[in-house]
Amino acid sequence: MKHRGSVAAFLFTGIAAGTLAPQAAFALSAGETKGGDTAELQVAAADETATVKKKARVAKVRKSLPPTAATAEPPLQKAEPIPNGWMLTIKGNVLVSPDFPGAKNYGFIAFPTLSLRSPGEAERFTAPDDGVSLAVTGGEQWSVGVVGRYQTGRYTSDDRALAGIQDAKWALEPGLFGEFWALKDTIRLRAEVRYGINGYNGLVSNLGVDLVQNVGKFTLSGGPRLALAGGQYMDTYFGVTPADAAANKNVTAYNPNGGVKSVGVAAAATYHWNDRWATTVRGGYDLLVGDAADSPIVKSFGSRNQFTFGANASYTFPLGYANP
Repeated sequence: MKHRGSVAAFLFTGIAAGTLAPQAAFALSAGETKGGDTAELQVAAADETATVKKKARVAKVRKSLPPTAATAEPPLQKAEPIPNGWMLTIKGNVLVSPDFPGAKNYGFIAFPTLSLRSPGEAERFTAPDDGVSLAVTGGEQWSVGVVGRYQTGRYTSDDRALAGIQDAKWALEPGLFGEFWALKDTIRLRAEVRYGINGYNGLVSNLGVDLVQNVGKFTLSGGPRLALAGGQYMDTYFGVTPADAAANKNVTAYNPNGGVKSVGVAAAATYHWNDRWATTVRGGYDLLVGDAADSPIVKSFGSRNQFTFGANASYTFPLGYANP
């Protein structure tokens, strides 16, 4: 009885101190009732106590270690500024085209262009032979706005064979445009109506259809073109006065009427390097028809076949940023 009482006291003390699990105590008690001796109980209790102390040491060592890369919190990154405001696109253009309407000789010109789009407005497709445009109203499928073009002049200095024929001055052509997507992002119809200032005073118009395809980072486009011109334009650039005919024996007097000036085709390929930069190459062909093709200036000094080649590089950026 004295021996069993000592075991019971040992078990009670171990459980109360938290160094001996109740399950171990039960096992030890059962072993004692089966006649196990006191030495075996003390060994089992010592093993249990050593295990608890080992776990405590491991926990203490872990707390003293620095956090690993897996558990460390990543450093905070500064948020990128958010574009807020009008998006401005600046283009540098080079163009090879006839020296004047109906010319057979070609000249080179370099010029910049700017375009704006409102905050939140998606970038719209533009063909390289579009006039400089600013949409005033519209939606995803259509738009209407203002447009402008520059018309080169014809001067005796361009070709000495023109001596005696009066010069046709350069002109600015402000006007309106409208475009409609017959098939979203794929087929675009566009029309421009403009009025000449300086070189002539009259109406001109351009009509075009473009098939647009996005292939990776490329945007490919192309389609037919139609150009119309009023009597003032035709008379200025294709007409021959009696005085001109008298001064230059290679031409006869000619008074053209307004109508279809040319039919043709245009194509372009644009590569988008990223959201900011893009480069474009373009080409076009126009065939003079009607009274434009019958002009003595075209027949004697020029050509009905009119080609254009060009390229541009563009950079787009916001005019302001919002705080992130």
